[in-house]
Amino acid sequence: MTRIVSVEVSDVRFPTSVDRDGSDAMNKDGDYSAAYVVLRTDDPRLSGFGFTFTIGRGNDVCVLAARLRGRPLVGRTVAEVTGDPGAVYRDLASDSQLRWLGPDKGVEHLALAAVMNAVWDLAARAAGKPLWRLLADMTPAELADAADLSYLSDVLTREEAIGLLAERAPTRARRVAELERTGYPCYTTSAGWLGYSDDKLRRLCREAVDSGYRHIKLKVGADLADDIRRLRIAREVIGYGDAQLMIDANQVWDVPEAIRWVRALAGFEPLWIEEPTSPDDILGHAAIRRAVAPIGVATGEHGMNRVLFKQLFQAGAIDYCQLDAARLASVNEVIAVLLMAAKFGVPVCPHAGGVGLCELVQHLSVFDYVAVSGSLEGRVTEYVDHLHEHFTDPCVVRDGAYVLPSAPGYSAELHPASVAAYRYPDGAYWAGRDGA
Repeated sequence: MTRIVSVEVSDVRFPTSVDRDGSDAMNKDGDYSAAYVVLRTDDPRLSGFGFTFTIGRGNDVCVLAARLRGRPLVGRTVAEVTGDPGAVYRDLASDSQLRWLGPDKGVEHLALAAVMNAVWDLAARAAGKPLWRLLADMTPAELADAADLSYLSDVLTREEAIGLLAERAPTRARRVAELERTGYPCYTTSAGWLGYSDDKLRRLCREAVDSGYRHIKLKVGADLADDIRRLRIAREVIGYGDAQLMIDANQVWDVPEAIRWVRALAGFEPLWIEEPTSPDDILGHAAIRRAVAPIGVATGEHGMNRVLFKQLFQAGAIDYCQLDAARLASVNEVIAVLLMAAKFGVPVCPHAGGVGLCELVQHLSVFDYVAVSGSLEGRVTEYVDHLHEHFTDPCVVRDGAYVLPSAPGYSAELHPASVAAYRYPDGAYWAGRDGA
């Protein structure tokens, strides 16, 4: 029987702060990083790869936590681990001493995401399927059993989850065939980082339009006059009509300030304002949503767990759900949020970018459409054109849409040469630097 023989975790950091890639009003100089997990088996042809995303310092803390989270997997058979990822998730999540540090939030939850992402990658590789296909081929009962439905029964029971999934099951193949023709729609944030010059913003907006994007997102929130100037430039390039412009404040405002600022930008007709205030402020988001309509409110990339999303849905606080594949505790918790979003009729537009998040969320968006929501209305998934060259199975975007992944796994494996070069602090890039 093939067994897991080791759990390797590396601190991998890319120097994105050098060119201000990823810069916004809250995070001005991040170095996009990954606590990168490899589940090694005694079969050299089979491993599982996963990660959680950070922006530099503190990644070492996530690495340590992931080592602790993954330790119980050593010695288990691949058949046991991949045959029931729901049971593996519940076992790891029930470690009371690690759970105490959250619970279900913060570093211990990021670490669980990294390890479980590797488990799901291993399961998909063992099955010879891309992750979205592995999920789409599971029965409604299997998916419900994989999902973390704890603390959700006042909103979503196991029976309701199975019923919703069963309703979509007969038409899954039709939606797969559609996506094979069209891809899954995406938007770009690559043009809109706050640290870019006006000339670079204008050039990148033009390149995005020429590449087929009809949705472009800009960072806002540092200076209102700058935001007005930058949004004017973007609209001059992309126009109005069916060209959608979104704005993202990355949590920098209090509730009253968010309302004033968004109203000042309303003339540029943004589709949504993203992360207008603290990600934990459910009632604040609800108040902002009421005040700035018809501009939508989007949040979720810092949504710490399924219970927070439950309350966002219950409170009618958001128009768009932006779950994150490396902050929620992997596919198990993502399935639960997708099911709740479908029940409440809230489109899921996952957060991406970072290190490898685009590679992950393409699978989740495809699965959502094929098996859960059954709809593309109001749905568009983020794409950021950074760091894909470091992955062995990078995502492919064509004409503003993700092409369906076809290789087995969760698209999470980094090239060994990239790990060797950017491992912190001893990789070839960082050696001899102070890492500041």
